[in-house]
Amino acid sequence: MEWVLADALLSQSRDPRVLLGALCRGEASAERVETLCFLLQRLEDEEARGGGGGAGALPEAAREVAAGYLVPLLRGLRGCPAGGADDPGPAARQRRRVLRAAGAALRSCARLAGGPQLAAALAEEALCDLLNAGPAPGLEGAAEAAVEVLAAVGPCLRPREDAPLLERVARAALALALGGDKAGPSPDAAALVAGRLLPALGRCGGAALRAVWGGLVAPGVSEGPGRVGSQLLILSALAEKLLPEPGADSVPASREAGLDARRCWRFWSTVQAGLAWSEDALTRKRARYLLQRAVEVSAELGTDCACAPGEGTGPSLFWWSEKKKDELLKFWENYILIMETLEGNQIHVIKPVLPKLNSLFEYAVSEENGCWLFHPSWHLCIYKRMFESENKILTKEGVTHFLELYETRILPFSPEISEFIIGPLMDALSESSLYSRSPGQLIGSVSPLGLKLQKFLVTYISFLPEEIKSTFLLKFIQKMTSRHWCAVPILFLSKALANVPRCKALGMEGLLALRDVLQCTMITHQILLRGAAQCYLLQTAMNLVDVEKVSLSDISTFLMSVRQEESLGRGTSLWMELCDWLRINESYFKQSSSCSSTGLHETSLNAYVRNLVQEYIRSSAWEGGENSCMPDWFEAKLVALMVLLAIDVERMKSQYSEKRRTQNVLRIFLDPLLDALVKFGTNAYMPLLKTDRCLQLLLKLLHTCLLKGSGTQDDEVFTLLQNFIMSTTESISEFILRRLTMNELSTVSDLDRCHLYLMVLTELINLHLNVGWKRGNPIWKVISPLKNASIRHLQEMDRGQEPTLGRQIQRAVSMAALAMVCEVSQKPELQLDSLDAGAPETFISSLQLNQTLQKPHTEEESSFFEESSSSQGWGKIAAQYIHDQWVCLSFLLRKCHTLIPASEGEILEPTLPAVPMAVRTLQSALEALTVLPSEQVLPVFHCMKILVPKLLTTSESLCIESFDMAWKIIASLSNTQLIFWSNFKAFVQFVFDPKVLTIAAKIKGQAYFKIKEVMYRIIEMSAIKTGVFNILISYCCRSWVVSASNVSLSIAKNYSELVLEACIFGTMFRRDQRLIQDVQTFIENLGHECAANVVIENTKREDHYVRICAVKFLCLLDGSNMSHKLFMEDLAIKLLDKDELVSKSRTRYYVNSQQHRVKNRIWQILLVLFPKFDQNFLNKIIDKIFQAGFINNQASIKYFIEWIIILILHKFPQFLPKFWNCFSYGEENLKTSICTFLSVLSHLDVITETILEKKLILKQALTIVLQWCFNHNFSIRLYALVALKKIWSMCKGLHIEELAALTSVIESSLSQVENMHGAGSAKKNWQRIQEHFFFTAFHPLKDYCMETIFYTLPRLSGLTEDEWIAIGKFTRFTDIPLGAGFQWYLSTTHLCELKPGDWSQQDAGSNSGEADNQSEWTDVQKKIIPWKNHVPDFDLELVFQDRAAKLGKSISRLIVVASLIDKPTNLGGLCRTCEVFGAAALVMGSLQCVRDKQFQHLSVSAEQWLPLVEVKPPQLIDYLQQKKAEGYTIVGVEQTAKSLDLTRYCFPEKSLLLLGNEREGIPANLIQQLDVCVEIPQQGIIRSLNVHVSGALLIWEYTRQQLLKQGVSTA
Repeated sequence: MEWVLADALLSQSRDPRVLLGALCRGEASAERVETLCFLLQRLEDEEARGGGGGAGALPEAAREVAAGYLVPLLRGLRGCPAGGADDPGPAARQRRRVLRAAGAALRSCARLAGGPQLAAALAEEALCDLLNAGPAPGLEGAAEAAVEVLAAVGPCLRPREDAPLLERVARAALALALGGDKAGPSPDAAALVAGRLLPALGRCGGAALRAVWGGLVAPGVSEGPGRVGSQLLILSALAEKLLPEPGADSVPASREAGLDARRCWRFWSTVQAGLAWSEDALTRKRARYLLQRAVEVSAELGTDCACAPGEGTGPSLFWWSEKKKDELLKFWENYILIMETLEGNQIHVIKPVLPKLNSLFEYAVSEENGCWLFHPSWHLCIYKRMFESENKILTKEGVTHFLELYETRILPFSPEISEFIIGPLMDALSESSLYSRSPGQLIGSVSPLGLKLQKFLVTYISFLPEEIKSTFLLKFIQKMTSRHWCAVPILFLSKALANVPRCKALGMEGLLALRDVLQCTMITHQILLRGAAQCYLLQTAMNLVDVEKVSLSDISTFLMSVRQEESLGRGTSLWMELCDWLRINESYFKQSSSCSSTGLHETSLNAYVRNLVQEYIRSSAWEGGENSCMPDWFEAKLVALMVLLAIDVERMKSQYSEKRRTQNVLRIFLDPLLDALVKFGTNAYMPLLKTDRCLQLLLKLLHTCLLKGSGTQDDEVFTLLQNFIMSTTESISEFILRRLTMNELSTVSDLDRCHLYLMVLTELINLHLNVGWKRGNPIWKVISPLKNASIRHLQEMDRGQEPTLGRQIQRAVSMAALAMVCEVSQKPELQLDSLDAGAPETFISSLQLNQTLQKPHTEEESSFFEESSSSQGWGKIAAQYIHDQWVCLSFLLRKCHTLIPASEGEILEPTLPAVPMAVRTLQSALEALTVLPSEQVLPVFHCMKILVPKLLTTSESLCIESFDMAWKIIASLSNTQLIFWSNFKAFVQFVFDPKVLTIAAKIKGQAYFKIKEVMYRIIEMSAIKTGVFNILISYCCRSWVVSASNVSLSIAKNYSELVLEACIFGTMFRRDQRLIQDVQTFIENLGHECAANVVIENTKREDHYVRICAVKFLCLLDGSNMSHKLFMEDLAIKLLDKDELVSKSRTRYYVNSQQHRVKNRIWQILLVLFPKFDQNFLNKIIDKIFQAGFINNQASIKYFIEWIIILILHKFPQFLPKFWNCFSYGEENLKTSICTFLSVLSHLDVITETILEKKLILKQALTIVLQWCFNHNFSIRLYALVALKKIWSMCKGLHIEELAALTSVIESSLSQVENMHGAGSAKKNWQRIQEHFFFTAFHPLKDYCMETIFYTLPRLSGLTEDEWIAIGKFTRFTDIPLGAGFQWYLSTTHLCELKPGDWSQQDAGSNSGEADNQSEWTDVQKKIIPWKNHVPDFDLELVFQDRAAKLGKSISRLIVVASLIDKPTNLGGLCRTCEVFGAAALVMGSLQCVRDKQFQHLSVSAEQWLPLVEVKPPQLIDYLQQKKAEGYTIVGVEQTAKSLDLTRYCFPEKSLLLLGNEREGIPANLIQQLDVCVEIPQQGIIRSLNVHVSGALLIWEYTRQQLLKQGVSTA
């Protein structure tokens, strides 16, 4: 059309000036400029053919148009905004059209002008505009106009004469495309330059190309992720010019310029960066294009080629050899295929391609010399793409594949692989979800990925050259410190390192790096995982540190980073391993620069420790003054640790020699300390810091020696240490008494010393208790003076003296000392009651509670604030003072609780005012809770525990207020691990005290309901804080069991909701929570092998222990005791009501859902309670139990219901008539539940075991079963036949003559089913159901035990492992005793040895959805064909056709299956599309989504006119097989290696279209069911369409083909 327009203009006038002048007048619209461009091109064409008129006029006219119209036009467009490339507005689009047309017109003008001057001038001017615009601001108007001009006139420049200009243009264009040094490239600029200017420059010859190429590969060019995209954009735009052109007639520009990108290392480095590191799919596609183009060019050229070596060693990044052409083509073909497949991000598409990755390694390593043929960085690009995938399954697959590399092959060493391990691999390993268990693995099994990581690291390091090993391990460990790791990854990385074989790889730098990793583990909240990681890191240090490069001082400092209370406990396997390591290596350690010369070998451990103790004691003699602060505890911990390690090492050495040596060595170590301690009582001038450090060391020696994991009975070291310290008791106790009572503590820092002295005093008391307490010992002599002096000081302070700093400090010291005396006085073995009995009680009772410690006067504040940073603020001091008051009052109330009156008017003991005035005391307790910080409320809770039971009757509102106040504190502490649990236990003990519960239940006032409210709040909290409910149920059950009286159980009945909630308790964890639980169980299963298990107390906070506690409590109840009996019956009724409530809930009920688990737990408890039910009670609940059998239930629940019915009928055959009535309901009611009752009949031999006359029962059973053997439902027939087989064998055994007439019929029926021919589903299902455990191995009486109920049956019935409670947990839970009937806890049959079979009982027509982790054997009973329940009496296809006829519309034979689609929007759109094109039916996973508003918004009522069928995803395989049998072709919409192009596929009339999930596509198990895979041809960059769009395209293509067929047949 353009040429016609140009010819029409030329026909009007042959004078170009006239024509061009006419077009250059008027508004410069896009249409006008485009017309001008067409005319100039037509004139140019005529000029080229020699037919142009006016040879001199045309060049002149062209110059006039360029100078007079086009250049001014372009200048005018400079100031206009360019508009965005993604979505330009109308004005911007119009402007761009004008620019493009004006540029093309300029090019024609330059060619018509007859000389190069115009092109050069235009280029110069445009270049100036481009340089002035600059790259940083992006693409402004002037820059865009300049680019268009340069793109237009560039090809008109002369390659040789204008080479300098071309080079400058090329450099400017490159700068614009790549951006400035700091700012990244503008996407608009890069796209325009690469799309318009650079291709044009590529045609200009070698100078421009060399300039661009030189700029791209220059050493200073940044290769950051932001630049790679722009670089690849430029390279792909110039690919044809930068790579040789095989078969070209003319000399290509690249050869002229001497360029071949294949030989450049930086080119391939950029391509690899694009493949592996780019997040942009288009950039990755460009990188793949360049790689593929280079391979194609190399194959076509047929000449050898090699890339110049770059950084690092190894083979070239790219090379080509004609001799190995086939192998090279195969390698790169597979490589590109893998990279393209990874773009799909769907694991079922990618997994079949992964074996090709193994073949890449086979090609990559030479068989001759074992060296790399291909650079390993290419393989690493694949793994990097997998690691960066959004699909975590693909990431895990990639990590697993990489870790398996060295299992089957030995790869040559490559620095790139080492760097990749320390970089991308470790980054990927930081994802916790990768360490989850594999399907089918039991809870507590080792993580498959963790095990592979361990094997990989051990193997890889063993292959490393010795000179590389140290560097690699150091970098590996340093990488572990470079980020915040979660608990699980750091644990498995540490475990892998700990298993690396011993080698001298790490020096001081490595030891410091390990210490930093230890610090990283401390941020982990999971204490067991934290402790285990520390164990492994310490083992790593022992295995990998070169002892000749580190000193014992370095080792001791490192050991201080390991928490002794979490891992390095004395006596553990880790402790003994460390001692052995020190023993072996002690003479090889590097000598410390700080060691002084001694007579012994300087590197020996004994010499080091002896010197360490001496320096520790000596250095304190000249440090600080009398008012100095307390020294830090670090040095004391270090010295104590090294002393005990050294003495245990010495014990190892002298194991077979005299034992006295151990005592002598310990005495040598402790001599400086003991000498100082002995002088405490006599040397009044001993430096204060020395006394502090000595007492600190004393405490740390005792604490380290007594850590859990070290037994004290046979511990020789502990006995020696105890004897040594007890010899100094008198001196220490006199010193402490003097310091605490003689006004020597007068500064804030002295309060820390007071705390130290009291701790030492407490430890000395405990030591004397261990050896046997004797009246008159040194400690006994000190306690009374200390108590009296403290009381005297406090009394003196109350006399109104001025509150100076010294007096207030002494007051705080005296109160703390009195609190300590009160605490130890509660130990009866100390015999302290005779010491001034009455004096402390009288004083404490008269205390003014919550009296704050007044702050000193202002003149002393300066000295107060000048003290060191370790000093406490005055608020903390005052709070501690109040805390100590309540400790003393707690002692008084415990001692005198019998004197507390029940009412305010009753005064029993006027000498103790705090006791009778209980109301005022409780009010003070509430005030204290508002004043004290949360970590110091414990003694207040202890007081409230004593006061509340006394006041609940008379002061109920005050008690309720105390409950509320205490709960607020507990709720605020829920995120504070250290102090929460002790406070929470105290809270439970006072709110749920048996006396409180009893009184509240009797008066049934507000307190009763408040207690229940608190109970439910605790249960609610337990969903987010594991272990809270455990403490509550354990405390209540223990208190009820200990009481063991009728009264206690009758009271407990008022709180049976607590036991009910405990029986059904169990939260469903998120994946991350479940992972933590799994890994903790794995660590626990390691036992003593992991020291953390020994050191860290097992708190039994798992959810299982709540139910275990409730079950063990119920087992202890006595059915003959009326109160026990009533309690159990009330609980059973509540459980049945709960089951009914759950069954009626509208929440989705699928396998392992919360509803399934709750119902399962209900029936487990009912089974436990069953033996204690009598006939009268069962008569009340039997109907509810039978009714439960009619409800749609999961398999495990059906087994429990059937089991309990069997037990009831066995024990009480009187209920058999009611059982027979269950078969009399209408068939519609029975078809979903009859299998339950038929399963009961299959155990008729157990039911009739105690019945003498069985004939009538057998007749009745036979009559019922026979009618169900002929039911149309295959599943029901199977169950009926199983029952018939059992009943008939019993009949034959009893020789019942009345049934002889039925013999032939029954025998032939059973024979027919036994001898079914073929391998169809019917025969398989008959074999499976007969082999099922419930009908073969299971015996309802012999298998009745706890193990079967809580472990075996849940395991065999397909419940998730979370619901399996191993019987060992019942024995480990010792809070509740086992009781006399423990023998029935364990299974005595072989049922527990069975594995899950391949038949799972499932209701026909059940509403159960897909399970989380269904194994392949569940829900096999699919021949029931649940989708047919909607139209049971008609063929599905006939119903569709009939409905279509009624609607007056035509209908096709296409069925669209969308059961895998989740989103209502996609389903709504598909519904509309199917209805419009007359599909036979739309199959969905759930018809509930039809009610969704988003669905209805898109379907626009199509669901009312289209047949909809519900087939859940687990039922799809059976449904597809059914449709295949009906002659349907199953067509899948999926991209696979064998997919057919949609445009070439001919749809059969009876087609079933299966659509995949939005994210995952069609699962691999369903792909096997497809007859054909069809894919939609694509031309764009994005690799997939929306599932609704894909479905619509295929539905239309099917409809189009059928319409064409109908048209042909009609013609």
